[in-house]
Amino acid sequence: MSRKIVVGFDGSEASQRALDFAITRAQAQGDSILIAHVLEWSPYSFLTPSEVEERHRRRTEELQRAEAAILTPVVRQVEQAGIPVSTTLRYGHTAETLCRIARDEGAAMIFIGRMGASGFASRIFGSVAATLAQVSPVPVTIVP
Repeated sequence: MSRKIVVGFDGSEASQRALDFAITRAQAQGDSILIAHVLEWSPYSFLTPSEVEERHRRRTEELQRAEAAILTPVVRQVEQAGIPVSTTLRYGHTAETLCRIARDEGAAMIFIGRMGASGFASRIFGSVAATLAQVSPVPVTIVP
């Protein structure tokens, strides 16, 4: 039975390791892969109509750049491995958005690369991997 695996991918070495591991799992189990790229976007309030228009234009450009520079090259890699693949680009908090994607897509698992940051900020604010491990609606594989 084919399942869908969500891979959080941001173009980093850690996310590439997670994708590589997901490819081996998908090949072994006949699964498909959904590569998810989340762009952090902080909401602004009290924008003028011209600021809203400019923000929309910039968001559209940013999505197009992310598609071309980050997702398109790795889609080819997954296709060459013979695995059904799709992509999604979303704005939002990374962990929350990956959870929403997994839920909406009926995914069986989320794969994410561990960045290895252990500094003060990650202890205070948490990391994406740690947050996913606590709140994800599906099992999370954190690839070192």
